[in-house]
Amino acid sequence: MSALSLRGITKAFGGNQILDGVSLDVGAGEFIALVGPSGCGKSTLLRVLAGLDHADRGEISIDGRDMSGVAAADRNIAMVFQSYALYPHLTASQNIAVPLAMRLMSRTQRLPFIGSLMPGQRAIRAKITRDVREMATSLKIDHLLDRKPGQMSGGQRQRVALARAMVRQPSIFLMDEPLSNLDANLRVHARGEIVDLHRRAGVPTLYVTHDQAEALSMADRVAVMLGGRLLQIASPEVIYDDPAHIEVARFIGQPRINLLPAFAEGGVILCGGLRLTLENAPDSKMPVTLAIRPEFVFLSRNRHDGLAARIERVEFLGSEVILYCRLEAIGETIIAKVQPSEAAGLAAGDAVGLRLSPWRTLIFAEDGSRLAGFVAGGDAGLSVADAGLSSAGADAQRERAHG
Repeated sequence: MSALSLRGITKAFGGNQILDGVSLDVGAGEFIALVGPSGCGKSTLLRVLAGLDHADRGEISIDGRDMSGVAAADRNIAMVFQSYALYPHLTASQNIAVPLAMRLMSRTQRLPFIGSLMPGQRAIRAKITRDVREMATSLKIDHLLDRKPGQMSGGQRQRVALARAMVRQPSIFLMDEPLSNLDANLRVHARGEIVDLHRRAGVPTLYVTHDQAEALSMADRVAVMLGGRLLQIASPEVIYDDPAHIEVARFIGQPRINLLPAFAEGGVILCGGLRLTLENAPDSKMPVTLAIRPEFVFLSRNRHDGLAARIERVEFLGSEVILYCRLEAIGETIIAKVQPSEAAGLAAGDAVGLRLSPWRTLIFAEDGSRLAGFVAGGDAGLSVADAGLSSAGADAQRERAHG
């Protein structure tokens, strides 16, 4: 049984369809990253799960319990917001203690003066203090307990928000872009901290982000969302290497995947001077899109060795170089990611040859769906004559492509 199960969640605002039949299962202890562009419905889905908004249609269950009609306060879900939502007038200790006080104490016991006279209030306060101290120590923020949010850095506020969410021992964690307010270096460090905390807590987590690097590096599975629909849910490796839809391929990957117009005709794929044999390729002529990651576009100084191209722009990124090249045959720009030694001395305007790895080339139909993969083995996927690959060169490309 899934710890969290969504079935056909639909939500509209003012006639605009925000969520369109979203279904998702999150297993016990699983970390799922929900990734997609701004406005695709990610945060709305979290709010519906938390009970802060209501779905127009669909079902939500947690540990087999139907959440229909269950108030947000009774769902035992902890949510970490982008803004952290800390009370500015309370110390870190008091912020972390809020959910425990709400759960363990009656309204009268929480009153400033009268509450201290109520039976059992002192024992509950002592337990809350112990739990807050233990959680703060585990997150290494026990030295911040007497500080207010205005006296903390962004990273420290983020840890306090996480501590407040974790201290209540929820059934589900929901995180809505919790790292977006941090600078780049701190964000990378915080990723590891959140993953470590998740593993220690063992609580199913749904993590919303528009940052694909966060999604790929942190999650057990990645759910790619676009236009209120989930296009693919799979491991980070599958999402990157084997996208089921062209929009998944387009959104995931930096630099972006190369998308080139092509035709399927007579059982093969034709793209400029490129001829590829595709398993189960349609015999009738139809437009398709050829897709390949920049790291599987290989560079030659000889413009006749592969597809003739001319460099438009060179981006030096330290450990790698990004080349933007225009293919002479079809006038399209293709991106190659190479080592600095391979690009040494190259500049805009230089003529080069580009070769594509057939074992890493994807084909998408007009509706965005994936067509069947290339014939495995040999050089059936890419014509050696057309692509300018020698036999030895093809073997080298295969080795690099399969890592």
